[in-house]
Amino acid sequence: MSSLPETMTAVEIAVPGGPEALSPTTRPTPKPGEGEVLIAVEAAGVNRPDVLQRRGMYPPPAGASDLPGLEVAGAIAAVGPGVADLKVGDRVCALLPGGGYAAYATAPAVQCLPIPAGFSAAEAASLPETVFTVWTNVFERGGFKPGETVLIHGGTSGIGVTAIQLVTAMGGRAIATAGSAEKARACEDLGAVRGVNYADEDFVEVVNAVTEGRGADVILDMVGGDYLDRNLRCAAVDGRIVMIAFLRGAKTEINLNLIMQKRLTLTGSTLRARPIPEKGRIAAALRAQVWPLIEAGKFRPVIYKTFPLAEAAEAHRLMESSTHIGKIVLTTGG
Repeated sequence: MSSLPETMTAVEIAVPGGPEALSPTTRPTPKPGEGEVLIAVEAAGVNRPDVLQRRGMYPPPAGASDLPGLEVAGAIAAVGPGVADLKVGDRVCALLPGGGYAAYATAPAVQCLPIPAGFSAAEAASLPETVFTVWTNVFERGGFKPGETVLIHGGTSGIGVTAIQLVTAMGGRAIATAGSAEKARACEDLGAVRGVNYADEDFVEVVNAVTEGRGADVILDMVGGDYLDRNLRCAAVDGRIVMIAFLRGAKTEINLNLIMQKRLTLTGSTLRARPIPEKGRIAAALRAQVWPLIEAGKFRPVIYKTFPLAEAAEAHRLMESSTHIGKIVLTTGG
């Protein structure tokens, strides 16, 4: 550790609020604990949970850094006790409970994955949060099987572009909703059989038309609110609806008859607070099932724009504008 700087640049949430609450600062360089590695951060992904944390609505888990940032990529700068499979100099991307908006970040070793060959640090940093989320919710909780149809809301979000590509790569059909005709076409360019512009189309009608009345086998929903009842109406018999966020509210009324008549499963999950061994299990599944698809060129992250770390506030303003297609990433210049 002697060759590492005692302090580092970082971006903190000075007080909860708007993007201006993100403030460049200097912090002590963290030290890796048992089972952890220290990553010299070259890039960090920006995600909706970062925005919620900035607003004071999504506190970090106990013991996690108070700095925002749930995913990073870079080279391992130090290794903590009990780490056997990684060494200084290895290039990795990692899922974090927090702390990514910084020059250095610690991560549990089991939550690290190798940067795919040919990927930039920015591309690699855009992977963990979205790929972990899509894998656990579409493929594990949603029980996706090849040949099934998946309805993906927020198709041009980081989660959306990942879900479209992975579902397609694994033999499924993706239908994706987005907020404009341009975004709907972008979903189709990524592999969706149909992009739905929810501003002037009813996704229930589109899904039922595309599937000839059968409906969607899996629905990935980050919208909530009144979307839930509409999801029930376009779900297939034995369909699975998986909630991961609720941009339009956490409370709504639904017709329970539809759940019974169609034998539907309504479920959901969060990722950040899961125990480290559980996240390590997910990482191992990703390395076995998803990383070969990435290395075969069947999935590629979509980076909309990168910002220097010090301009994190501008990155958040862009995210809140919802004009982007794909991921927003911060870079440290490292």
